[in-house]
Amino acid sequence: MHIIIKNKYFIFGDYRTKCAVGKRGIKIKKKEGDLITPKGTYNLSGLLYRKDRVKNLKSNLKKSIINKNMGWCNDPKSKDYNKLVKLPFKYNHEKLYIRENIYDIILVLDYNMKPIKKNKGSAIFIHVAKKSFIPTQGCVAIKKNELKKIIKKVNVRTKVKIT
Repeated sequence: MHIIIKNKYFIFGDYRTKCAVGKRGIKIKKKEGDLITPKGTYNLSGLLYRKDRVKNLKSNLKKSIINKNMGWCNDPKSKDYNKLVKLPFKYNHEKLYIRENIYDIILVLDYNMKPIKKNKGSAIFIHVAKKSFIPTQGCVAIKKNELKKIIKKVNVRTKVKIT
């Protein structure tokens, strides 16, 4: 079964919920920082979560606990571009262990990973939405309780189709 992201809706089988996408919408992604959610079909490459905020997370995906020294490199000048990194880190990156709850649960999409192309865009996640579904920097975001439900049902063969 596929996850479909279309017209600010997240669809998984007969399950449908509102979602936030990039501030500039769903389009062909041109470059890092363009605020676009990239059109295409992707695999789920991992699940990251805050163990202190999310208890008993059930999933068929490999889970990794987010700790205080985790980040995601979004700097095309780094050899670790579009990869999980350990902080402190000298290149631009996004911290994953933050006060807001948006990164309490993160499904990592394999966007721009095989191979990684510099400046093509990084860190396309499905994560927790902000209140009133404020647009993201390019990720897809849904309510935390909805994300917890989805995570129980997805697996490594689940495709994410963004149209």
